[in-house]
Amino acid sequence: MRVATQIQPAEPWVSVDVVAAHIGVARDSVYRWIDSKGLPAHRIGKLWKFKLSEVDDWVRADGANGTRGRAKPVRRSATRKKK
Repeated sequence: MRVATQIQPAEPWVSVDVVAAHIGVARDSVYRWIDSKGLPAHRIGKLWKFKLSEVDDWVRADGANGTRGRAKPVRRSATRKKK
């Protein structure tokens, strides 16, 4: 007798735009979190790809607020002249 097994479809890989929309942040934040806070991402060629389940786990583990390293503040150039 054969036992029917259910095969779950594989979770799709998604882009930076989808991740940004999913967690409600700007694309720049996603790139910054990859570099400075360990957002789980996989580089495929020139593109970053994500599994939303991994991103959700990272957010739940306080990844965006964690202290794994802070991004350095961006300094504005002093070339701007005052009027």
